[in-house]
Amino acid sequence: MTDPMLWQPGSADLANTQLSQFIQQLKEQSGLNLTDYNQLHDWSINQRGDFWRAVMDFCGVIVHQDSDTNLIDQGHMTAAQWFPGMTLNFAENLLRHQGSDNALIFESESANTQSISHDQLRSQVARVQQKLKQCGVQQGDRVAGFMPNIPETIVFMLATTSLGAVWSSTSPDFGINGVVDRFGQIEPKVLFTANAYEYNGKTHDCLNKVQQIAEQIASIEHTVVVDFVNHDRDLPAGTTDFTSWLDGTDPDQPLTFTAVPFDHPLYILYSSGTTGKPKCIVHRTGGILLQHLKELMLHGNVAEGKRLFYFTTCGWMMWNWMASTLATGASLVLYDGSPFYPDGNRLFDLVDKHRISHFGTSAKWISAVEKAGIKPRNSHRLEQLETIFSTGSPLMPESFDFVYRDVKANVCLSSISGGTDICSCFALGNSNLPVYRGQLQCLGLGMAVKILDKNQLSVIGQPGELACDKAFPSMPVSFWQDPGHKKYKAAYFNVFDNIWCHSDRAEITAQGGMVIYGRSDTTLNPGGVRIGTAEIYRQVESLDEITESIVVGQEWQDDTRVVLFVVMQPGHQLDDDLRQKICQTIRQNTTPRHVPAKIIAVDEIPKTISGKIVEVAVRDVIHGKQVANTDALANPGALKLFANLPELQD
Repeated sequence: MTDPMLWQPGSADLANTQLSQFIQQLKEQSGLNLTDYNQLHDWSINQRGDFWRAVMDFCGVIVHQDSDTNLIDQGHMTAAQWFPGMTLNFAENLLRHQGSDNALIFESESANTQSISHDQLRSQVARVQQKLKQCGVQQGDRVAGFMPNIPETIVFMLATTSLGAVWSSTSPDFGINGVVDRFGQIEPKVLFTANAYEYNGKTHDCLNKVQQIAEQIASIEHTVVVDFVNHDRDLPAGTTDFTSWLDGTDPDQPLTFTAVPFDHPLYILYSSGTTGKPKCIVHRTGGILLQHLKELMLHGNVAEGKRLFYFTTCGWMMWNWMASTLATGASLVLYDGSPFYPDGNRLFDLVDKHRISHFGTSAKWISAVEKAGIKPRNSHRLEQLETIFSTGSPLMPESFDFVYRDVKANVCLSSISGGTDICSCFALGNSNLPVYRGQLQCLGLGMAVKILDKNQLSVIGQPGELACDKAFPSMPVSFWQDPGHKKYKAAYFNVFDNIWCHSDRAEITAQGGMVIYGRSDTTLNPGGVRIGTAEIYRQVESLDEITESIVVGQEWQDDTRVVLFVVMQPGHQLDDDLRQKICQTIRQNTTPRHVPAKIIAVDEIPKTISGKIVEVAVRDVIHGKQVANTDALANPGALKLFANLPELQD
């Protein structure tokens, strides 16, 4: 059965999107007559060098030294060379817009607001750049941020990258070991932090952590503390207050930009670290800039005059993604705090107050808002809102229904999917295409995405491994300290020969969209039948009695049995009648193989700090295995709820 269409762009809107303008430019400049998205996508992967050059031209990327060659792609995917000889600067491209219009708008959890113009942002970056130079920061050095999602974090990143140095960040809710496991590997010269942060109505001190982090990472020569939350704490020895640190800088000294090669390291991001020490993923300057501009401008229709918000922390790749909004000329709206403080209307309040046009969040948040009975369509104007982005986990079809029924009918709901590994997306939204219930709208331009079966054959309309068989610019340039790309290749190229395997189980639909069924490394396999966990979550979390759930496979009697853990809604309890209702719902809407052998109520589900449930960690615990790095979890104590359960002994 075809998924119903829930939204499509109007003809007037369609003519004015940046994607339509891009297609028209291709026609005028290259004589390409591409009449639909499928034709454009085919051209973008068959002529990748020309496509990415066209993106660069359309988006107005500033380069210092151009390249005569767009792409050299011979041998292994990791060896592809994009624009060899080209030099550019990331911060220069993000700071190219000038004037008194808002570049950044910030609101804290306690509702303190701040607006920073393009000119003011440039001036602030220039002052921090002066100090970093005085600290000896040079091209290739690492600078780290243990920071909340505040304007200063954007400033520090831009000042760092303006020098050709490498930026890396985590959020202040990380534990000490989690920070040291990450920053300790990359040896930063400067550490930026905040004195505290707000969450759910409480102030959380950072200074005790900061002191221990600085003591344990010998490479840190300067620790600079932003006075973000007023609370009476003296700074630890060896740290400097940010305001004092800036003393002596010249606000009129012009900002300079160090030109670096296209493949020069820009960001270091980290794997979740729940199965061992986090992998340090090095992303390239030109690749991230091009990929983000393509996704924001061509897929998301983000442009000057628009305002983009994404609910994220500085420990999630979506922070890096949203920061690139500055290069489009749109305003970037930042918020730091709980998305449910004082209640579940908080983020919708931001949309109205700050006239947000592009609103990004997680699938779990959308589901939680629906469970809370919130209906923004009745309580908020949402006049400027034209696009809702969702990622972090598959967006359930019922959540599509909720958005169009109870949030806004005339909105492009763009479920997007990629990850930290590529700091971008394989499948995402498109303001030129319709939205079908339960589907990501399209495959990303320039991304040769395939769904491969066990015989490595490309399939449509059936689940398989999400793969990409041609190089793309936002592939990591390397893993940190990984000679010969051994860890890098083991992470993405050990399933198929010279084909990126993303470890997602997915399906390309007849409409050209995509459905994600969950991680393939957590795919259930009862009786030899492969089942994506998202197929079960969709059914269970549609029930009013259930808040959220996690499902894993337990090795049992030479097979795998499906075990479902549920968190109950207040006022409900898990009894035999509800167990029967859950099983019946799953059986009727999927297959008998999906029905769990065990259903167990728990008080809490363990999650990473970016809010993703950790199926692998729970699976390890129920099998008596040690979880290697609980510091990567927001609530590591929840793992104890799954250990030595008598229900799993029979």
